[in-house]
Amino acid sequence: MPRFSVIVPAYKVQAYLPACLESVLSQSYEDLELIAVDDRSPDACGELIDEYAARDPRVKAVRLARNSGLGPARAAGTAGASGDYLLFLDGDDTLTPHALRAIADRLKETGEPDVLVHGHALAHWSDGTVPDASAGRLTEQGPAPFRLEDRPGLLRVPPVAWNKAYRREFVEREGFVFPAGHHTDLPWTYPVLMAAESIATLDRVCVHHRRRRRGEPRDAADHFDVFEQYDRVFAYVDSRPELAQWRPALFRRMVDHLSAVFTDRESLPRSSRREFLRRARDHYRAHRTPGHPVPARSRLRHAVIRLGLYRTQRLAELARRSVRGTARPLVRLATSLHAAALRLHYRVQLRLPLRADRAVFAAYGGRGHGCNPGALEEAFRTFAPHIRTAWIAHPEHHHTIPTATRRLRPGTAAYWTALARSKYLVNNTDFDRRLVKRPGQVLVQTQHGTPLKHMGLDLKERPAAAGDLDFDAMLRGVDQWDYLVSPNRHTTLTWERVYPGGYTALPYGSPRNDVFQRATSEDVRRLRESLGIPAGSVAILYAPTYRDYRRTQHTTLDLDRLLRRLGPRFVVLARAHHRHGGPLVSPATGRVIDVTDHPSVESLCLASDALVTDYSSLMFDYAGLDRPIVIHADDRDAYEAARGTYFDLRSFAPGAIARSEDELIDIFATGHWRGSRSAQLRSAFRERFCPYDDGRAAERVVGHVVLGETGLPPVIPLADRHPVPSAAAALDRSPLATVPDPATDASVTETP
Repeated sequence: MPRFSVIVPAYKVQAYLPACLESVLSQSYEDLELIAVDDRSPDACGELIDEYAARDPRVKAVRLARNSGLGPARAAGTAGASGDYLLFLDGDDTLTPHALRAIADRLKETGEPDVLVHGHALAHWSDGTVPDASAGRLTEQGPAPFRLEDRPGLLRVPPVAWNKAYRREFVEREGFVFPAGHHTDLPWTYPVLMAAESIATLDRVCVHHRRRRRGEPRDAADHFDVFEQYDRVFAYVDSRPELAQWRPALFRRMVDHLSAVFTDRESLPRSSRREFLRRARDHYRAHRTPGHPVPARSRLRHAVIRLGLYRTQRLAELARRSVRGTARPLVRLATSLHAAALRLHYRVQLRLPLRADRAVFAAYGGRGHGCNPGALEEAFRTFAPHIRTAWIAHPEHHHTIPTATRRLRPGTAAYWTALARSKYLVNNTDFDRRLVKRPGQVLVQTQHGTPLKHMGLDLKERPAAAGDLDFDAMLRGVDQWDYLVSPNRHTTLTWERVYPGGYTALPYGSPRNDVFQRATSEDVRRLRESLGIPAGSVAILYAPTYRDYRRTQHTTLDLDRLLRRLGPRFVVLARAHHRHGGPLVSPATGRVIDVTDHPSVESLCLASDALVTDYSSLMFDYAGLDRPIVIHADDRDAYEAARGTYFDLRSFAPGAIARSEDELIDIFATGHWRGSRSAQLRSAFRERFCPYDDGRAAERVVGHVVLGETGLPPVIPLADRHPVPSAAAALDRSPLATVPDPATDASVTETP
């Protein structure tokens, strides 16, 4: 029998569930069982739970036959619990380090009470953690354990299940069960505190409760559920006459709660507010206890609820909005006549019907045709030919746009018309911040690669990397997304956490990598010829990423020295990051070919035989080619301090790792770059990050988003895919084809 049973219901929390489960399993107090309940979650929660159960015997997986809600999920976990004490966590909460040891010590110190109330902090989605305002009630002096009569202020501690530990025998004896509904904590917490013979407190933050940002409003029925739950609370009090003394306190708590819900305009829809206030007034009258005066600080809230002052509240809101709106015309008058005319034009277009046969695409803030939006634009023309496509780009990039695609220049009337009237909007960054997303429009966000370096909200603690990023504007853009295309589960889990919103993730693969599976050896030959790669050469694509901690960008790698050491068979395709400000080498000399301005990085990947990079997400795309990848990370500590990565490449590398220029030269000179150890690392890396890159990712996206198909093309298993051979590997006379795998490979790769 374990000391603790930690019960974790999981529903649509795949981005946070691993951290929750790890926070429990990594506790210094190990005498526990973790009961994870999959509430028929449509995401990967069930798979994650199964993975943890397979590797840790303390994890018990419970799967519900249908989605039942938080209360029944907790009840299912409680039914299978065998620990002395029950603890509950939501699937996106975490236990703080050593929390269970502190709880165990306090339980022993206070004589095994029925309930232990411990501290918690709110982990806000944007600004770190904030201790709960009621934490002071846990520090009140007096004997322990005690009854609620001795410390009635505990009723003002948030009435939730996850800030307490409950003796299982007490719960079973009293027959406490979580009911269905959104506010299921109410009829559990209050009866538990009132019925407990012994209570103790622990003045320590043991739980971080996540306040997640929702991209869409909550269902109004969730809010109306509060009435039924308070009916259950008062029914419990009425069933036990000795608890009648708690009616006034519970009544005041109910009115405060109903007032908080009613005044929260962001969560309670306007159309439901009048009905909510009417129901609140009825509950006020039904549960009011005569003879108990209302405290002065609560009289205004009680008056609104008791009298149903909806019109008064509504007029006050309209007055506030009117005052706020007076500043807008002044801002408009300060703009130029041309900008005003464009705004007027855009507004007119917004009132015209959407064109269901139009789609507009963009990438990298107006650069040329390419990346995931480029692959989807081609897929639109192929699989949905009834859709007319347009591409937004600055004039200097118009030559990259296919002739069958309309060209749009940012800021023109045609540009605003396309944004206002096209049904489909596709981008790998956000559109113009002035975009008004209309009902019926579908915005597909593709991003541009698998995240290795920190992104989104994770940059709030990385000022050097965040720069002047406007997080509020970023989140307003996230709120416009309908779909987010994801190449793998790591990306899905990361994006849902750092770009929280109400969109739907499409784990269909990376559309821009479809070309890797379709290209032929002849395509590779033509690409190499167009780039000026000599026949029979081994082409290394060198593509370092941007350094946030440097004011000026420069490469520490001497490419000319590298090529001198490797011999005449090697050439380097040098591609600088678009924020680099110019080519990596200027001018390019000898066997160093500058490809910074080449419009298609996918073509460069196909034309090369190996990739050398550092922390660029290009490694995840290149892995789909199943060609050698070498990491050159000579500034790992500085990069981690400034930007940070989601996992250590040394523990999960796509190939050999060099910590210096000399090590990089040695890796290529000795054949480590294409040895068996590097192939094993690449295979594991490819299996993790390229599971869906089978050449049909764009087709799956178009089939789901545009055609509404349910039977999408199945993913071809990795073992059945046939990667395009590089030109050098295809040459029978290449001496590199017979390079043995040296015994010292592991020492250079620095991988386990």
